[in-house]
Amino acid sequence: MATETPRPTVRYEVADRVATVTLDRPHRLNAWTGRMHTEYRRRIAEAEADPGVRAIVVTGEGRGFCAGADTGALEQHAEAGRYDDGVREPLAEPGYGVRAEFDHAFAFHYGLTKPVIAAVNGPAAGVGLVLACYCDLRFAAAGAKLTTSAPRLGLPAEFGLSWVLPRLVGLGHAADLLLSSRVVLAEEAATMGLINRVLPADELLSHAHEYARVLATEVSPAAVRAAKHQLYADQHDDLGTSIERAEALLDEMMGAPDYAEGVRAWVDKRPPEFPDPPDARPT
Repeated sequence: MATETPRPTVRYEVADRVATVTLDRPHRLNAWTGRMHTEYRRRIAEAEADPGVRAIVVTGEGRGFCAGADTGALEQHAEAGRYDDGVREPLAEPGYGVRAEFDHAFAFHYGLTKPVIAAVNGPAAGVGLVLACYCDLRFAAAGAKLTTSAPRLGLPAEFGLSWVLPRLVGLGHAADLLLSSRVVLAEEAATMGLINRVLPADELLSHAHEYARVLATEVSPAAVRAAKHQLYADQHDDLGTSIERAEALLDEMMGAPDYAEGVRAWVDKRPPEFPDPPDARPT
């Protein structure tokens, strides 16, 4: 008897140079599992490798973004007295090889060459909040609930969240979110700087896609990848190194086709037509 192929837990679509990665376990509010982790990284790697993709939108199917680790897994961890990530096959490594600091779970988003936008359509808890925080931008549906969860479960901050949150919201807000595990709504999260913009639920995904399309069509993909690299590399370096990196990139990129096209388009008052960048990362 043939074994039935499991239903995918992550969907993947590409349109208008934007890849949409959708967590797809709506009956569990897209709770995270080892299989979802595996499929998610595989899909992100696919988007990163596709020259036809210039931006990525991550969202959840149904009422939730990602409600954290699946409760079944949490119960198994408690019974076993140890952590098991549920991954049973080799993981894709998108974004790896840029900096050693990025070659870790979720931190690999910082090594990607393409911007990643989280469209937080509903609850984002625990690892779901971690995933949103590692995206470059976060748009959320009005009333969406966010929480770190971990301390209420007797656990520490997960996956480097104690490093990420202070850089997004400042030390005081990060302490509030991490120590209390309280639930904050998208509106309050926006006042902290955790959410870039709050939108009505029925406008969220279209806004995220429109923003991604602007990144895909109106700005230089080479400049986007350089700026993204600067943002996250500079978190690990000093100011002088940041300035030196910027000067080197400026010198390099002013001699590249994108700069010439950007200037011509500006003078001609027309949309720019930027070519796909070569398969190279800024240094």
